[in-house]
Amino acid sequence: MGDIVDFEKTEQEEIRVDLSEVFRGSIRMTLEMMLEEEVKAIVGAKRYERAAGRSGVRNGSYMRTLLTSMGHIDVKVPRTRVGSAVGAIGEYQRRTEDVDALITEAYVSGVSNRKMGDVTDALMGRRVSKSVASRVAKRLSQTVEELRTQRFEQGFKYLYLDATFIKTRWARRVENVAALVAYGVGDDGHRHLLGVTLGSQECEASWSDLLEQLVDRGLTGVALVISDAHKGLLAAARTWLPEADYQRCTVHLTRNVTAKIPKRLQKRVAREVSNIFKAKGKVDATARLKEFESRWSKELPEATKCLNDGFDAASRFFSFPKAHWKRIHTTNSIERLNREIKRRTKAVGAFPDRDSALRLVTAVAIKVCAQWGDRRYLDMNLFKREENEQAK
Repeated sequence: MGDIVDFEKTEQEEIRVDLSEVFRGSIRMTLEMMLEEEVKAIVGAKRYERAAGRSGVRNGSYMRTLLTSMGHIDVKVPRTRVGSAVGAIGEYQRRTEDVDALITEAYVSGVSNRKMGDVTDALMGRRVSKSVASRVAKRLSQTVEELRTQRFEQGFKYLYLDATFIKTRWARRVENVAALVAYGVGDDGHRHLLGVTLGSQECEASWSDLLEQLVDRGLTGVALVISDAHKGLLAAARTWLPEADYQRCTVHLTRNVTAKIPKRLQKRVAREVSNIFKAKGKVDATARLKEFESRWSKELPEATKCLNDGFDAASRFFSFPKAHWKRIHTTNSIERLNREIKRRTKAVGAFPDRDSALRLVTAVAIKVCAQWGDRRYLDMNLFKREENEQAK
């Protein structure tokens, strides 16, 4: 038998390094070929070619370091007497667009500018500075402006409004400011992010500013505003959407009721309050409310009064299509959006200014809302069916 040759196994790390070098070499070669074609068009002749139609003269080249998704590469950029051929990589560009897109996505997803260098170092072998990450993040301003100026092409029967608070520097001091968010369910049955603004506080003036923007952009057809019982919000809604009804979030009302009773009874009472709003209709819910009063009015007078006072506003959803009740009697859906905003802004701490805060809050809201995709939230044709039945 012949001798058996032992081949040394190649380590995975060595394979990855070799492949990375191959990919970076391919990228560099492709870019340099594109730059060569560009300078050829500028000069009107190939390298060393003596052509009658020549319109320029080459002037050597220089090296440009470019950060790509595969790591940094050194590209030879040809020059002419009138300038350089930089169309393929961009003038003064030090990173490819996909790297900037990665930085933006990481920033929106929760990576702070201070830690962005760790991410790019792990993925591409080159750190970016905090200032670079900050400059890239500022490009989100276009996203904010697009949302702020977008015109509405359809009506929105349901409008959800809610606010969360974030810290930002304002007049040389860190303050709590209100991030106001609005989204609606359109005539197409899908949820749409409608607007995001920052206010000094959650008050009538701040909500009026947001609602005025929405109305100016073409907001129409609102039949129900769904929110908590904030007085400033209600006053602003009455001013800008006088034709709309108001649905108080039943979850918020339940919390308000249980806050007025001993801890040992809170779970039991919360279940009973929740069952009131799971009734078959307004008549059944009113009957369940009466049962609650007869059981608890003497022992829990404050809680009973709180529930009585809020019942009318919290039971408006019964007037709308029954198939919609589950999703229009609370603000749970928009609160999930606010929790994601809170989670992301917590990584920042205090924003350096309100513009940077609005950029990130808007970007996070858009990203979360994009996950809704093409899934229909509600069947809005039920409105037409009910209108037809009532007409008969």
